[in-house]
Amino acid sequence: MSRWPRSVYGVGEEPDPRFSMANERTFLAWLRTSIALMAAGVGFAALGPAGNVLDLAVACALLVTGIACSLSAFQHWVACERSLRLGEPLPSPWMAAVLGIGLAVTGVLAGILVLTR
Repeated sequence: MSRWPRSVYGVGEEPDPRFSMANERTFLAWLRTSIALMAAGVGFAALGPAGNVLDLAVACALLVTGIACSLSAFQHWVACERSLRLGEPLPSPWMAAVLGIGLAVTGVLAGILVLTR
């Protein structure tokens, strides 16, 4: 039976299913976070006052953070699953830093928006 991606399933040995399932749950949690961020960005753009550049900046920051989170979630799942199959240490969760920085930028922009109203 052929499984995709080959870069994951074509190496090493089958890990304990509990570890693979935990990796999948983590992947899905990152995707839920991504969806929430993108929905917040769309909602902010749709419901915020029209024409305010700062409103647009907050909406874009939320969307970009959500997109980056979703793209990196798959990459992190692949890296973790490969590590499990090869018996190597798990990679560091660098996307947590991306999410933290993205939300910090969004928070600063939202704070400025609140103070200027």
